[in-house]
Amino acid sequence: MTLGYLFGGGVGNEPRGVDLYRTYAVVRNLYEQVAQWTGHTVGQILDEDLPEAPEARQSVGTVREAAHAIAVHDVLAEHGLRPAALGGLSLGGMSAASLSGAISRQALFEMLAHARGTPEQPAGTPEQGLALAFAPIGGDTGRYRGDGRPGVYLAGQFGPTADGATLILMLSGEREALEKLGADLPQGALVVLPGRTLAIHSPLRGPFRTFMAPYIDAMPFAAPGLPLISCLDRKVLVTAEDVRDTFYRNPTDPINLVHIHEAMKDEGVRLGLVMGGSIPDGVLRFPFPVVHVDRPEHIEQVMTTAFELGIEISAGRA
Repeated sequence: MTLGYLFGGGVGNEPRGVDLYRTYAVVRNLYEQVAQWTGHTVGQILDEDLPEAPEARQSVGTVREAAHAIAVHDVLAEHGLRPAALGGLSLGGMSAASLSGAISRQALFEMLAHARGTPEQPAGTPEQGLALAFAPIGGDTGRYRGDGRPGVYLAGQFGPTADGATLILMLSGEREALEKLGADLPQGALVVLPGRTLAIHSPLRGPFRTFMAPYIDAMPFAAPGLPLISCLDRKVLVTAEDVRDTFYRNPTDPINLVHIHEAMKDEGVRLGLVMGGSIPDGVLRFPFPVVHVDRPEHIEQVMTTAFELGIEISAGRA
């Protein structure tokens, strides 16, 4: 195996995929399908303002991010590139599951749209938040969460920075607790992210997990047709129930990018394509070369790199 596709999981507020939509008919066709499956307009999926209510905002944002990442896949397929292994963080893992054949695209997007019906948090619930923490490699990361830090949870590990000096963690929890932690750490060691009001990948998302569980129960999963790598555990997902389990656990369990790229390395991946814009370019260390694919101008770079590495490019669309 040579080529791995890695899908990010962030759900931002900014427009996604506009240039791809304008450039490629295959992307326009995809967005028309997504609009039919979700009940959103193409404009809502692409670049219109997201809803104000947190759960509705999260739901539409996930549709936007997943459509963008799958659009990148479809453009590359039209150019003859196909992955030998797939993996993704959080939402990205779900997008990867659909591209592995474990779940249909329609089922994925209908699930993301269904999440818009999640009850909003009751009045008086402590405000939630999300933060990035930057720890020296080899240092004690326990100071960032645990028994001494009520209301703060380890939500994810992104691994070392490209220079190998710093470990990037994602923390989730009550905003006040995150801000207090930031005040207790050296300046710049923790950044509370603006506009993030859901404590993803923490026990605080238990109500959302409970709301979604019956829907996931009824979804038609299948065994992946390509190696599909988990971001929750250090393993390749093999069965339909393996995949279903990750959909259940995703809201409350921490994610780990290192799980993905180390497993891809074990699968023989020589080049990783980071699909979409949610994993920043040039910041993190990977065990193989990576190319970020976000906009039309990146396609030529990908094709050149694949040719130089001797990766097979097959004619025709997937």
